[in-house]
Amino acid sequence: MLTAFLLVLFAYVLGSVPWGLVIAKKACGIDPRTAGSHSIGATNISRLCGFGWGVATLFCDVFKGTLPVFLALHCSQDPWLISAVGLAAVLGHVFSCFLHFTGGKAVATSIGVFLPLAFLPLLGAAVLCLLLIWLSGFVSLGSLTLVSSLPLFLLFSGQTSWLGLSLVLCLLVFFKHKENIHRLHAGTEKSWLKSRHHETPSDPSDQQAQ
Repeated sequence: MLTAFLLVLFAYVLGSVPWGLVIAKKACGIDPRTAGSHSIGATNISRLCGFGWGVATLFCDVFKGTLPVFLALHCSQDPWLISAVGLAAVLGHVFSCFLHFTGGKAVATSIGVFLPLAFLPLLGAAVLCLLLIWLSGFVSLGSLTLVSSLPLFLLFSGQTSWLGLSLVLCLLVFFKHKENIHRLHAGTEKSWLKSRHHETPSDPSDQQAQ
């Protein structure tokens, strides 16, 4: 029980580390919470500080989901405990104890959680995500497609142990993207590709994913 508690606690604290905020402040002296889309995710960091720093943020946010799950897999074969550890990492990212229980939009850390759990189903969902972003230019649409399709890929691959976790994370991502969903429905969501060239960093209207 103590090991399980420590794993879940570690996952939450690591997930709470706001790498986007740290990178933006150190790299370009900008607080991403007050610029661009006001998000600490990789998309906004890429806009504000450059593509390379956005990739660095993405890597860090993915890693903080992967590491605790990787450790949990080596400590236990209980899918409930492993799922709890993965969920704790994502909840830390979304409700960070270092940011007064605010945070990111759960996508990158959710990807990190499933990297060691179900790589091939995740890969299939990621391909759909990238295809939608390429066709539409909307990171939010691609992210929603990823978390929506992942449970189906898990089901078809027979990896149903993680189906419950994927559904919970899907609901969490949709909740965090409710404003993006409203804008997509209204046709007012802005393309990430266009916004890179035409928006100023202070425009809060394009609150994209991560």
